[in-house]
Amino acid sequence: MPDDDKRDVPRKASFGRTAKAVMWSFFGVRKRSDYEKDAEQLNPVHVIIAALIGALLFVLVLILIVKSVVK
Repeated sequence: MPDDDKRDVPRKASFGRTAKAVMWSFFGVRKRSDYEKDAEQLNPVHVIIAALIGALLFVLVLILIVKSVVK
């Protein structure tokens, strides 16, 4: 039965779930069970893209905070 084979293969996570996992990792708050589940399901390319977007947003927020304080 082909349906049984599909159940054994872990499903790949969406980009939204990958972005959520990366944002939580920026804070350093992750359950071990969530980490292990993510390690099986996350697409490495999505992780890199989400990390670059997150880092860019972090830098932009810091720049905005500094500019508002310096004024």
